[in-house]
Amino acid sequence: MTDFMKVMQQVQQMQSRLQQIQDELGQKTVSGASGGGMVSVTADGRGQVRSVKIDPSVVNPADVEMLEDLVLVAVNEAQKKAAALAQEEAGKLTGGMNLPFKMPF
Repeated sequence: MTDFMKVMQQVQQMQSRLQQIQDELGQKTVSGASGGGMVSVTADGRGQVRSVKIDPSVVNPADVEMLEDLVLVAVNEAQKKAAALAQEEAGKLTGGMNLPFKMPF
């Protein structure tokens, strides 16, 4: 029974550390850009977009589709960087093991 209690304590510690990692990721930022930096997106470490910056020179009412594509590429890049950051932080908790399930952030 002692082993079970020890395992439960370790699980609680891991849950606490996961919550701490989530909180820390919410404070970190990553950026994605497209169009040579004409469109940039900043997201937190959980992938939530926090800001979008668009250079006025790419705003062309006759070609809205290009601007939409630039924004999409920048958002995707920022979210990929956030996912990589989250994986890196989770790896610190798991000792670098790649777990077969997605982390909850």
